[in-house]
Amino acid sequence: MNTPEMRPHYPRTDDLRTDEARVTEALRLLSGAPLELDVAVRRLGRGSGVYAWWAAPSTLPDLPGPPNGTVPSLRLLYLGRATSLRGRILRNHLRRSGSSTLRRTLAGLLVAEGYRTTWTDRVVLVPEDETRLTAWMHTHLRLTWAEDAEPETVEAELVRRLHPPLNVHGVDPEHVQPTVVAAKNAYDTSSSPAEREREAPPARPR
Repeated sequence: MNTPEMRPHYPRTDDLRTDEARVTEALRLLSGAPLELDVAVRRLGRGSGVYAWWAAPSTLPDLPGPPNGTVPSLRLLYLGRATSLRGRILRNHLRRSGSSTLRRTLAGLLVAEGYRTTWTDRVVLVPEDETRLTAWMHTHLRLTWAEDAEPETVEAELVRRLHPPLNVHGVDPEHVQPTVVAAKNAYDTSSSPAEREREAPPARPR
């Protein structure tokens, strides 16, 4: 006879329903009317969850995503998760390219806008262009979010279902956008430690 430790574990049907219910609820909230960023940052909580970035199709016309369920004129661009929604959005996505895949991808896609990078311990936008990109995001992007205690599962399922065009990881290979991959690579190779050394002023003789 098997001891309890030796019995194989099978997911219970109520567990499966719970996971599906969480995904359904997150999708309902993410599909609500996206908020302008000035409003969103005042309402974001500190709990964990998933978030979605939206924009008009004209913003990145070559990368159309699925329409928002409440405002069909806005299309999904990117979907992510956070242990602190407020911290992730304010401290990373709206401030630092070094810790935001979204910012790095946008900078690569907006190459015609002349965003400049430099090397610290990684490739980052120069301070003036960090500020400029944040202003661009406030002008062009909108945000929705849904709190969830364990957002990893919810995010993975929503990315698999919705194929946000700026997401690469977790997207089925046939839905990965080559333009986005190229933009990320262009950004990642735009600066290097060697260039940082060349830009540094020569040391003064002692």
